[in-house]
Amino acid sequence: MMTEKRENWGSRFGFLMAAAGSAVGLGNIWRFPYLTGMNGGGAFIIIYLGCVALVGLCIMTAEFAVGRRSGLAAVGAYKSVSDRWSFAGALGVLSGFFIMGFYPVVGGWSLAYIAKSFTGLLAAPEAIGDAFGAFITNPVEPLVWMVIYLAINVVIVAKGIQSGIEAAGKVMMPLLYVILIAIIFRTVSLPGGGEGLKFLFTPDFSKVTGQTFLAALGQAFFSLSLGMGCMITYGSYLSKDEKLPQNALIVTTMDTSVALLAAVAIFPALFAFGVEPTAGPGLVFVVIPQVFAQMGGFGVIFSALFFLLLFIAALTSSVSLLEVVVAYLIDQQKMPRKKAVYITSAIMAVMCILASLSLGVMSGFTIFGVGFFDFFDILTDKIFLAIGGGLLAIFVGFFMKKEDLKDELTNGGTISFGAFEVWYNLTKYVIPLVIAWIAFAGITAIQQKSLMIFGLAVIAVFAIFSKKL
Repeated sequence: MMTEKRENWGSRFGFLMAAAGSAVGLGNIWRFPYLTGMNGGGAFIIIYLGCVALVGLCIMTAEFAVGRRSGLAAVGAYKSVSDRWSFAGALGVLSGFFIMGFYPVVGGWSLAYIAKSFTGLLAAPEAIGDAFGAFITNPVEPLVWMVIYLAINVVIVAKGIQSGIEAAGKVMMPLLYVILIAIIFRTVSLPGGGEGLKFLFTPDFSKVTGQTFLAALGQAFFSLSLGMGCMITYGSYLSKDEKLPQNALIVTTMDTSVALLAAVAIFPALFAFGVEPTAGPGLVFVVIPQVFAQMGGFGVIFSALFFLLLFIAALTSSVSLLEVVVAYLIDQQKMPRKKAVYITSAIMAVMCILASLSLGVMSGFTIFGVGFFDFFDILTDKIFLAIGGGLLAIFVGFFMKKEDLKDELTNGGTISFGAFEVWYNLTKYVIPLVIAWIAFAGITAIQQKSLMIFGLAVIAVFAIFSKKL
């Protein structure tokens, strides 16, 4: 059987834009601002930055090292060290697959709201909440936007690494920053906007609890797309002369900067118009449009720009999630890229249809006590990703040879990585405990215990039959 030659990134800039795009997602624009609002503003940001430095950067570096060392995506990378560890890579692939069972639905919402910004969305601010509810429960309209969104992913990934993912990243990531800065210039100039900045950057540690630390740890971990094989896969396409620790630092910094800029863009507007910063998950599709509606004639433009920003952030992440599954089929099943993309995306489309309909006409149908949308979300966010990240840290710390890791992170001794011992000991001893805390808190918080048992059973089955993956 003829197999395709494995691709590589065409340039360092292209890789950095693609990797940063993978890390930057809905969590930066949607989740980070409302978590900041609900956890005391500036105090949460300080704790979050500490978690990024302690956990995020270390795991990002580890994933790059594992991917490039093997030259293979998630499953193959683990298998290159031990067949018994194939299940950890397969868990990452499965995570990406399930996330893409609902992520394109939300991505489709962002596309729809770009158009709706110009077609009367802001005309009646008091009706925006009801309009959003009517939209997501509609059996047809969200599916049309989802298909368009997923088709864009298919086109990009089918073109390959350099012509597709890298080329898209080079355009989308700079554009994302331009849009963010444009929105910031407008919102910080609003009367009263300074109070929003004060809330963001004045720490109030009286509001800090154990839940604040847990929220910051979880956000730092999940925001960087860790534990799902994305960075292992992207690292496997890197050339041997790339400086992995430096690249990990750049990608982590870019991801964190987008989250902070999103908060800077949102909070001045909230305070300017007297909206509570603790608005919660409805912040993006309900509260923010209401704020833009109060900006007058320019509100339409800034609303469209905001949802374009959300669309770009979602797209750069979903492309990497699709690539994780596709790379597995290429590496392990020797499937041609386009065939792998089409088959994978077709199955994902069916899952997305179920997820979208579960918010409306299929809301009465549940699996393990929840609809399909929540099933895919909880299974990955609360179970698979946290355990996957913990397995990676254990794998790197206890099963890979220390000298091999040092060789990979110093490019065979040709560059210096003075923090290697610190990184290695954090990854081996500290981070598994930290991630175990996140995983335990997340899993035990799941109200649907049957879903929790199902998720853990899937991981157990994968572990038992790992050699066959």
